[in-house]
Amino acid sequence: MVPGSGVPSRLDRAVQDADGNPVSLPGLAPVAMQQGRYAAGAIRDRLRGRQPPPFHYRDKGNLATIGRAKAVADIKGLQLSGLLAWLTWLFVHLFYLIGLQNRLLVFIRWTFSFVTRGRGARLITVQAIPPTTLAPVVRGAPAAQAQDEAESP
Repeated sequence: MVPGSGVPSRLDRAVQDADGNPVSLPGLAPVAMQQGRYAAGAIRDRLRGRQPPPFHYRDKGNLATIGRAKAVADIKGLQLSGLLAWLTWLFVHLFYLIGLQNRLLVFIRWTFSFVTRGRGARLITVQAIPPTTLAPVVRGAPAAQAQDEAESP
C-alpha cells in the first residue's frame, strides 16, 4: 500500500476477480499502461476523499512482428497475418508515439531501414578463437618476452 492512501503499491497484486481472487495479467506494455493510468486516477480519487472504482483490464489484442514485412495480429477476435498484420503493427506503434515530429522521424527511420534492408539486431555468429591457440601471458613480463618464453622448449 502507498502509505496513507489505501492504494496498492503493486497493481499486479491489486487485480481481483468478482470473488476477490487475484487475477494474473500478462507482463506486457498495454497492461502496464492501463495499470499506470488506473494508479494515477486511484491516487487522485483517494486524495479527493472518493473511493476509486476497481481496476478492469481491457484486452486490446496482441501484435508481433515475425520477419520482414510479416507479422501476426489478434485484435478482438480478428486474426491477421502477413503484410496486413505488419502494416497494422506499424500504424499502431506510430499512433502511440507522442508528437507528430516523433512519428515522422520514426517513420522515416523505419522506411530507410526497410528499403536498405538494415538490420535492427546485430548478432555475433562467428565462433571466437579457441583459447588453446592463444599464447600464455607471463605476469609482469613485457609482451615480447612473454611470447619468447611461450615459444621456447
